[in-house]
Amino acid sequence: MMLSKNLTQSLLRYTSNGAITKNASSRGFHTSKVLLAGGPSTPINYPSLEIPNAGETQKMNLFQAINNAMDISLRTDEKACVFGEDVGFGGVFRCSVDLRNKYGAKRVFNTPLCEQGIAGFAIGLAAQGATAIAEIQFADYIFPAFDQIVNEAAKYRYRSGGQFDCGSLTFRSPYGAVGHGGHYHSQSPESYFAQTPGLKVVMPATPIEAKGLLLASIRDKNPVVFFEPKLLYRSAVEDVPIGDYEIELGRARIVQEGSDLTLVGWGAQMKVLMQAAQMAKEKLGLSIELIDLRTILPWDVECVEKSVKKTGRLIISHEAPKTGGWAAEISSAIQERCFLHLESPIQRVCGYDTPFPLIFEKFYLPDHLKNFEAIKKSINY
Repeated sequence: MMLSKNLTQSLLRYTSNGAITKNASSRGFHTSKVLLAGGPSTPINYPSLEIPNAGETQKMNLFQAINNAMDISLRTDEKACVFGEDVGFGGVFRCSVDLRNKYGAKRVFNTPLCEQGIAGFAIGLAAQGATAIAEIQFADYIFPAFDQIVNEAAKYRYRSGGQFDCGSLTFRSPYGAVGHGGHYHSQSPESYFAQTPGLKVVMPATPIEAKGLLLASIRDKNPVVFFEPKLLYRSAVEDVPIGDYEIELGRARIVQEGSDLTLVGWGAQMKVLMQAAQMAKEKLGLSIELIDLRTILPWDVECVEKSVKKTGRLIISHEAPKTGGWAAEISSAIQERCFLHLESPIQRVCGYDTPFPLIFEKFYLPDHLKNFEAIKKSINY
């Protein structure tokens, strides 16, 4: 009972309106002080991406940045439509709040509770020339739509010899651990889609990047699956430019330069990796190069390759299970390209090969301590 009580107290929880609250040991982002045992002694400072000629900014959390991106899309593209389960009244995470009031029920609307139907409708809408922005309420429930996305949307242009196109199509979906989601509200299914030619898969880590990457995804001429880290919807806050800007897909970001080891992740895992990198600096005096992949497909292999040739060591970390996870693809590609430069074996620090647990989530997640141990192992090899 004591174990259950302690774990329960350490988890995030929802308020009645869907807001996420957190205690001192939660996995929040820019403003958090790390109080976990063995964590760094100073607050985590995750650097915000600078947008050239950004102009006026406004403090936004991640869901507000997503909302702002869709607002701009609807305002600048009269063919854009936003739809999904409960989207009309703002969505369970409030990402589409007020959009129906501004643009009308013909452009922002609810759908039946049928993910396969949402995806099929989105493909048809995009094929007829509209800009379709579809929401799948949780990434765990995207699997009924898997056939439509993988066998229809991804292959639509190819199988018709370029005669038909559904490229102006974006599937938004919140993914990942949130503290109490269990096995049906916590999964990270990016690797399922990343093996599909014809799709792009994007996973942002901050509000500034979420807005720019989403605008780029909506305007891309290929179908995009855009996974949003729901843990960060409210806990990640930045001064976001209010204007229209895009961040190029397929380009990783070097969040922190370093010389001793390369640490690669994406989405909510980036804050965890920043904790591990800062811990390695404080306790071991190491200089860690931290890379946010941002786009899973196509991923920026050149950026990672260049970094590993400099540092000689690589660790990849994600929430999804280790077997068949995207870290395996990165590991294989970098081993092929950097074999003679490696000073130690590439390591993967990932979720376990089990269904996502509820009460044992804290033990399942590849936290900063697991990554710190991997860093020590790599350095001492």
